[in-house]
Amino acid sequence: MSKHPYFSSPLIFFIILILLTFWLDLLTRPLEQNKNDNVYLNPDYIVEDLSGIRVDHERGIQREFSAQKLLHYLDEKVTQLEQTNFINIDPGNPLMRLHADQAEIKNKGENIYLTGNVSATRGTDDDKNKITLNTDSLYLIPDENLVKTEQAVIITKLNTIIHATGLEFNNRIGKIQLMSKVSAVNN
Repeated sequence: MSKHPYFSSPLIFFIILILLTFWLDLLTRPLEQNKNDNVYLNPDYIVEDLSGIRVDHERGIQREFSAQKLLHYLDEKVTQLEQTNFINIDPGNPLMRLHADQAEIKNKGENIYLTGNVSATRGTDDDKNKITLNTDSLYLIPDENLVKTEQAVIITKLNTIIHATGLEFNNRIGKIQLMSKVSAVNN
């Protein structure tokens, strides 16, 4: 009897096949992401120069938007927009227009966070009751026709300029609530 181990060709082939499978599995796995890494690293899609309209036929509300760039992140269910404009047309209420350098949309459009050179205009350009608001960030809740911020704001209406910190603006009822550090100048 021989004391040498006996290896058959099928056994060697099977072992090589298993090792090759493990090696290929390691090569094709996505890179692990650390918890501290930026979650907005790789969007699942990017769209440039886009615009859209959403219409609620029952209430006659029309919402339009445009942006230079849209980035969507599936893992976080977040959409980011660059150089974005929103227009809200609601019968019985003045026209509402918003512009921002960036916007982040969450919860399927229920919450929109605008940042960078944010401006909001209530009314048309030739409307004597037109109100303009400027700030660095604004939280928009479209279904409630509401905007909020805790940042410094500048509000202009006719010859009046109002400076304040923090604001809640309900376009549906036309109510502006200023939170603190309010000062007004009438030219």
